[in-house]
Amino acid sequence: MPGSVVAVSSNGEYTFSKPVRAEIRLLEGLGVEGDVHAGVTVKHRSRIAQDPTAPNLRQVHLIHAELFDDLAAAGFAVAPGELGENVTTRGLDLLGLPVGALLHLGAQAVVEVTGLRNPCAQIDGFRRGLLKQVVHRDENGGLVRRAGIMGVVRAGGPVRPGDAVTVTLPQGPHRPLDRV
Repeated sequence: MPGSVVAVSSNGEYTFSKPVRAEIRLLEGLGVEGDVHAGVTVKHRSRIAQDPTAPNLRQVHLIHAELFDDLAAAGFAVAPGELGENVTTRGLDLLGLPVGALLHLGAQAVVEVTGLRNPCAQIDGFRRGLLKQVVHRDENGGLVRRAGIMGVVRAGGPVRPGDAVTVTLPQGPHRPLDRV
């Protein structure tokens, strides 16, 4: 059963949260039209400082709405776009996808999954204590990141709330997601 798009967000300025929109347009090889993080090379400030010529593997940020449900149960009210994501989904195990999975959003757009979002201390600036909810250690001491996934646009097109999201898994052995 396919998942669905709950909300879409973009912002042309560097801010933590992104306003919810009626529609966003994905541009092949670039990201979200008009979004500050769109481009062939890295656009996140920390990544630019490290190597401004590195490829942008973080063109699109997706979060599962089920995370917001979990956060609400822990006392944190978080709405779509507030954690800086471009696409909020429901009904898909985004964190369980392998590197290279293709997400078909609506009739045209395709995003290739590149890895996990590596949340930073800015999340605590948004809601104090929230970082511990989205990043923690499991019982074996491994780091668990729950703040969504990142991807690159392989086919452009409009994406709207209510659009279906289907997954095509890559062939061969699946590589688990790691931070990008």
